[in-house]
Amino acid sequence: MGIVRRVSEFLELSATGPVATLTINRPAKRNAMSYEMWSALPGLLARVSADEAVRVLVIRGGEHFSAGADIAEFSTLRRGAEGAAHYGEAVHNGERAIAQLDKPTIAAVSGFCVGGGCEIALACDMRVASVDARFGITPAKLGIVYNFTSTKALVDAVGPAWAKQILFSADLIDASTALRIGLVNEVVESLDARVKELSEQIAGRAQVSVRGAKKIIDSITDGGREDDFVRALYAEAASSADYAEGVAAFLEKRPPRF
Repeated sequence: MGIVRRVSEFLELSATGPVATLTINRPAKRNAMSYEMWSALPGLLARVSADEAVRVLVIRGGEHFSAGADIAEFSTLRRGAEGAAHYGEAVHNGERAIAQLDKPTIAAVSGFCVGGGCEIALACDMRVASVDARFGITPAKLGIVYNFTSTKALVDAVGPAWAKQILFSADLIDASTALRIGLVNEVVESLDARVKELSEQIAGRAQVSVRGAKKIIDSITDGGREDDFVRALYAEAASSADYAEGVAAFLEKRPPRF
């Protein structure tokens, strides 16, 4: 996956070492997501999951992360209740594919991150934003009810009061407000440099620990409790090559090589 591969007309997948990058590349429409683009996401994320060399996925845009769903399709593909349901299913499946990826994901957010763009960012495990980033979720401007799982992701990130303000008002918020309310993890001057540093740091950690933590945290936010699947993760880690290397490196007073 080292070379850039165009997986749909406006989605590009590449990898540098253990870090894969999905780039939304539709600058003429501020990276608005079309039905075709949403529909391509599950297959694309399956490829990332299956590639054992990839440890972290970064999702990014260019000048803008994504201005949301392509409104031009609302009067055609999304017309009427049946069309809206069909279109909504593609959006939901794309968002779920990101959220359920078994590897860490980082949204690198610049410029507009609105509507479906914010939905993609919230599906990621972490969000790092540039100082110029602007966020909003705008179904209240369109007469749409926001998807349940995406609403839950928003509530999990910012709490119910801010989720209500964001959805009720449909206003854009700036990067400093997004940081203050927990919508993003960090706001930085140099987005590319920080995302590179963070993604490579995570890729260099014990993957049995990183992926185990992701599964447990996701289970907690879904209301789960410690049960057999969690105990299986403990057992897997204790018998893993990562654990053996981590202990050996500690005793030998050297950096671990995971």
